[in-house]
Amino acid sequence: MNTNVHSANGTPEAHTTLSASQSKTLQLPPVSLYIHIPWCVQKCPYCDFNSHGQKQATLPEAEYVSHLLDDLAQDAKLIGGRTVHSIFIGGGTPSLFSPEAIGRLLSGVRERVNLAADAEITLEANPGTVESERFTGFAKAGVNRISIGVQSFQQEKLARLGRIHDEHQALNAAGYARDAGLNSFNLDLMHGLPEQSIEDALSDLQQGIAQQPPHLSWYQLTIEPNTQFHSKPPTLPEDDILWDIQEQGHDMLIAAGYEQYEISGYSLAGQQCQHNLNYWRFGDYLGIGCGAHGKITLKDTDQIVRTVKVKHPKGYMDLTRSYMHQRHTVLDEELPFEFFMNRLRLLEPCPKQDFTDFTGLKLDEQTTLITNLASAVKKGLLAETATHWQVTPLGRRYLNSLLEMLV
Repeated sequence: MNTNVHSANGTPEAHTTLSASQSKTLQLPPVSLYIHIPWCVQKCPYCDFNSHGQKQATLPEAEYVSHLLDDLAQDAKLIGGRTVHSIFIGGGTPSLFSPEAIGRLLSGVRERVNLAADAEITLEANPGTVESERFTGFAKAGVNRISIGVQSFQQEKLARLGRIHDEHQALNAAGYARDAGLNSFNLDLMHGLPEQSIEDALSDLQQGIAQQPPHLSWYQLTIEPNTQFHSKPPTLPEDDILWDIQEQGHDMLIAAGYEQYEISGYSLAGQQCQHNLNYWRFGDYLGIGCGAHGKITLKDTDQIVRTVKVKHPKGYMDLTRSYMHQRHTVLDEELPFEFFMNRLRLLEPCPKQDFTDFTGLKLDEQTTLITNLASAVKKGLLAETATHWQVTPLGRRYLNSLLEMLV
């Protein structure tokens, strides 16, 4: 089973392209801000994110924050005066930066964009890089949600994953998050680890639940290209074991009071990650920092653009070049797949009106898409009413197959 979806490009032949005579009017979805801090203590063998092992004793955090704020000042023009509703500081390991640097960063963000007073502000943390004072400092700097990359509580599995922390540091980090005065915190846990048994996986999950996180991300390890695990693949559990882990773990989470709201996201009532919800609802987001991706709706031209920033820190902080590596206008024929690739991660019903509002396409003119959606309904992967679509339990299990039908 593989429910992680990474490809964002459909084949143009599968969609109906708008003719020049057809009108298209895009509505403006909510806006979020993603900030990428690329450094980590060491690169994990499964990681395909844009991260770079820390080679120097001290990180250039003051210089990098200045570049982030300059990058944001340029990108802010894309959203005009629209309000930013959430911030996610990811990496890498953002908790390597000092609370002072994070405070300066967030103060600078407020000076450059209209940040909602109740904005969710998340910072990713590694249990091996934090202590109680640091978490308290992040909270004072303006962070109100911490996401802790635990992955496992078992030392053998942590070593195999290249993690720098141990079980005790993971437990301590959860305790620090509970006591730091945050609105919420998340624990990241992985299953389907090398040579992992059902008992091992459920033990990790039970220990995670015992820390009482308001939010728990529980997802399957997948082997991605350009990782150490891809070049030297470990022995992973068989598919039947993976499915048993998924089913039994899901039941354990539901019994503990968690609600599944997306493919790998579980939360207590009202504690869903607002930043992720905006992603999956096809919302807009600015992406600043090394290799950061953004997606912005331009009302004046009725276009959606995707942006990618310069990937390597050295190039990103080179004053002689632009932060922007690539800017791509999403073609009309790409929009249906992009919309559903995001929206079908969520378990909530998807209003059909959202498709028209946020892609600008009229559903009744998308003949190929309508046929493909009907086929997905017939196969039991998708449920449909007059006003909504909703992925079924079978569709969640075979999400990749469902999405391939819509290409």
